[in-house]
Amino acid sequence: MQTSDCYNQRNSLFNTMKRFIGAVNNMDQMVMVPSLLRDVPLDHSGAGKTVSTAANGFTYLDQDADMYSAYVLLKSIRNDMEWGALRGEGQGKERTGATEGDDLEKQFHHHLNGLHAVLSELTRQADSLTRRYKEEIGCVN
Repeated sequence: MQTSDCYNQRNSLFNTMKRFIGAVNNMDQMVMVPSLLRDVPLDHSGAGKTVSTAANGFTYLDQDADMYSAYVLLKSIRNDMEWGALRGEGQGKERTGATEGDDLEKQFHHHLNGLHAVLSELTRQADSLTRRYKEEIGCVN
């Protein structure tokens, strides 16, 4: 029972958010000169993917993105999570595709799983960017 509790706790949304924010904070502390990331391609070896696509089909960075773009995106998402995203006029007032009869629990789990997947992928991107930056400045352990 404890093993499954540890697994469930490790995969909770809160812990996923903490891992993402921690990875971005680590990246932010390591990257002392963000401008060094400009024009450095995300794909180090040339063999992997330049963009990440989650199971839900969303692409996180476009194919021309460099490490600087990823750095700015990851920091922006972290700030939105920590301080809240500002909504423009009229946003959030309408729900698309939702009717009174929708099963709210299913919707909640669908969005929770999607958020978990997106945050996990973004955490991997922040960790990868930090590793790449260390390689670029010659600070590999």
